[in-house]
Amino acid sequence: MQGLITKSTGSWYQVQTPAGKRIDCRIKGKFRTKGITTTNPLAVGDIVDFEMEPDQETGVITNLQQRKNYIIRKSINLSKQGQIIAANLDQAMLVVTLASPRTSLGFIDRFLVTAEAYSIPAMLIYNKVDLFSDEGLEILADYKAVYEKIGYPCYEVSALEGTNIEKVQELLKGKVTLFSGHSGVGKSSLINALLPDLDLRTHQVSDWSDKGMHTTTFAEMFELPQGGFIIDTPGIRELGVIDIEKQELSHFFPEMRQRMNQCRFNNCRHINEPGCAVLEAVEEGEIELSRYESYLSIYNGNDTRS
Repeated sequence: MQGLITKSTGSWYQVQTPAGKRIDCRIKGKFRTKGITTTNPLAVGDIVDFEMEPDQETGVITNLQQRKNYIIRKSINLSKQGQIIAANLDQAMLVVTLASPRTSLGFIDRFLVTAEAYSIPAMLIYNKVDLFSDEGLEILADYKAVYEKIGYPCYEVSALEGTNIEKVQELLKGKVTLFSGHSGVGKSSLINALLPDLDLRTHQVSDWSDKGMHTTTFAEMFELPQGGFIIDTPGIRELGVIDIEKQELSHFFPEMRQRMNQCRFNNCRHINEPGCAVLEAVEEGEIELSRYESYLSIYNGNDTRS
């Protein structure tokens, strides 16, 4: 049988069949030896093959179908390994706040670079706009100007007051969408505003505690009434970029990618080379300094600072 992983606790997975039935599954013992180098061999959004255990209501996952894409970050404790956040995405939404907590430009850039690297369209959702002062609205305008100029859609929302919730629902229709962001940015409140009856479903997890769940935070996929899925993920404190070679990094900054062929040298690092079109664009204000600083930070390996 084949199904879609809709929940992952690290040791058990909930798999949804094409008929909509959800079955609790674990991984077959030999599964972990197939050359998987991430801390989690499977992620929410994966398509898997599974078989039911004899005389049980649980299943065993036997095979992972090829992924079309995924979002990965550097594992906090194992710096050479990655953690897959979610797989098989149509788009990603990064929920951003300017205070309590503040989402830094560097964090935004690392998320966008990761999405670019796996060809996942990304957009920024600025939450809690009901709390913004006049100064906050000016900062918001500056943030939006940086990202809209290079092609990333930006939306202002308030989960509390329902501002632009209908617009976000339109964007989600028929797509598999990752919701990500720092803890405290209001992802859960935003998802509950999008799916008002979700509170009832999010509490129906008591039987999972019997099955080795070792954490209270886990990724989960929710089906949308208008078609499509939301993948909610635990809040990210740090986002380390992984599996991107230094010489490839500039490819994942759209404003740099546009200018790379204009550099004097084919192997230009865009750091101190003469005739660098990227450096020239930074000096002329065509590339935002904050974006270039993020590029340098990731290039030099200082890529987990929030």
